[in-house]
Amino acid sequence: MNADLLTRLAEVIESRREADPEQSYVASLHQRGLDVMLKKLGEEATETVIAAKNPDRDALVSEMADLWFHTLVVLSARGLHPDAVLAELDRRFGLSGIAEKAARTTTGQRSG
Repeated sequence: MNADLLTRLAEVIESRREADPEQSYVASLHQRGLDVMLKKLGEEATETVIAAKNPDRDALVSEMADLWFHTLVVLSARGLHPDAVLAELDRRFGLSGIAEKAARTTTGQRSG
């Protein structure tokens, strides 16, 4: 398991964007639009938080997989590939989280 799996999954998501929405969940999300995708992403994030608060580790892994999947769908909708996120994580690697966040704030980027 590595970043290659994210690339393969992103390729599948991209290939299904224009598929028959009756046959493809990804196509149905794209057909319904970004707002629906973002709502679903928010729901998955909430379910992940709830699962993290409970002792069932398998449930957390399952919810996290759903969250990552829907994150990839949103990236696809915005014309982005997971490599963009991995490059940003790589850029931050080895930096203090506090220093990195302070640099974003001083350069006008949103903090998060």
